[in-house]
Amino acid sequence: MNDLITVVDWSRWQFALTAMYHWLFVPLTLGLGVIVAVMESICVRRGMDGKWLSITKFWMRLFGINFALGVATGIILEFEFGTNWSNYSWFVGDIFGAPLAIEGIFAFFMESTFVAVMFFGWKRVSPRFHLAATWLTAIGATISALWILVANAWMQYPSGMTFNPDMMRNEMTDFWAVALSPVAINKFFHAVMSGWALAGVFVIGVSSWMLMRRRRVEFAVRSIKVAGWVGLVGIVLTAATGHGSAVEVSRTQPMKLAAMEGLWNGGHGQELVAFGILNPEKTFDNDVDPYLFKIGLPGALSVLARNDFNAFVPGINDVIAGRDFVGGKPLDTVAYTERMERGRAARAALAEYSVAVNHGNAEGAEAALKALRADYPYFGYGYYDSPADFIPPVAVTFYSFHIMVLAGGYLMAFIAVMLLLAYVRPMWLTNKWLCLLGMFSIAIVWICSQAGWVCAEVGRQPWVIQDLMPTRAAISALSVESVRLTFWLFAAVFTALLAAEASIMLRQISIHSKETEE
Repeated sequence: MNDLITVVDWSRWQFALTAMYHWLFVPLTLGLGVIVAVMESICVRRGMDGKWLSITKFWMRLFGINFALGVATGIILEFEFGTNWSNYSWFVGDIFGAPLAIEGIFAFFMESTFVAVMFFGWKRVSPRFHLAATWLTAIGATISALWILVANAWMQYPSGMTFNPDMMRNEMTDFWAVALSPVAINKFFHAVMSGWALAGVFVIGVSSWMLMRRRRVEFAVRSIKVAGWVGLVGIVLTAATGHGSAVEVSRTQPMKLAAMEGLWNGGHGQELVAFGILNPEKTFDNDVDPYLFKIGLPGALSVLARNDFNAFVPGINDVIAGRDFVGGKPLDTVAYTERMERGRAARAALAEYSVAVNHGNAEGAEAALKALRADYPYFGYGYYDSPADFIPPVAVTFYSFHIMVLAGGYLMAFIAVMLLLAYVRPMWLTNKWLCLLGMFSIAIVWICSQAGWVCAEVGRQPWVIQDLMPTRAAISALSVESVRLTFWLFAAVFTALLAAEASIMLRQISIHSKETEE
């Protein structure tokens, strides 16, 4: 068992490492593609204006550098499903593989086709055809993100499928239930819009570096105007879809929501912790105060989760006990002790079904299958012996969520101020401290982006598929040594790639910032 846990831990660390490096590149690709397309649209509308052409080509170079690194890490991430998580891939391959196949065949093909025209077609195709290629590259990247996020959302909220006991796997029965689930829709818009915000801050930050050195001032101000509008739209819609996501998490993953707030015992009109420090002594089985310090907004969590100032929001203990209220009336939910019993019953029924089928006992197989269907929604709970096993790492979930929210609030104000100054007081943008703030905000926006993914993925533990498959049941039959070795190899390679990208980008920024204004 100790070896199994070690393999699980190392496999999780390896996947988290790859995903977090990959997510360094993806949001910048999503947002910078749109920003470049808007810049080129202005350029074409103004008759291939030389200044806008220079701006477009500069940011397009940085887009291309980042795009290549995103592809490299993304391919490795998909391979890891087969190498490290083969049980998971078998269990849900029919469902999880469909959106990934669509992404590879349609979206990635679309990106790779038009990105070639985008970079090498300036003098080979007409300006309008080139502009179309640029927009189609940006749209292709967004469609690619859509199908990947649909696959991820299904893991958080499995739907549109049935379990085939003969094949020991889940099979899709309703494609549109998978593709258009409310969890998938909110996750898609939240992730893509956050990419717009991240790219907007990136462009503003790089432009701030130019302004601080008085290099290409007009170029930088124009870049800030375009990036500011894209970033502002992105951050506002990120906040709006974040609220939608909170509503869906409250409905489908109440344990995650409780961990996000460090909420052990819920209540009506529940406050939202604006800032707090958790008490490390707090555990499932004691009455210690959960917080060492906190500043709360009365009723705000009830509004965030259920659009009702006085709504009941369950805490961790409430979720475990199966206690909830809707409209002030008790809601009939299933306690975790019962879920574990029914999960074990489902696993036993599956074993009985296999035995009956092997012995040609049709009546016994039918009875076992009926029992399996009744308890299958709790199948994954049968792997654990204590309700405490279903509590995610509260501290990591809590702090990552609040870092994301606080950083997002700062970024919204920052983008709005920089955009306003670009129009009414552009020379104020050359102020040293404002420029330093712009460059510093590049780090803040990536921290915000990474914190969001940490919250989403750590908060759903111990599940790889919510309620159906725990992480420890999803791994491949690998040795600890092989997973540990590949972890450190990937860490070295990804770090080298990141350093290479940063070096190439900084060199390109330095070289082209010294060009004279046209």
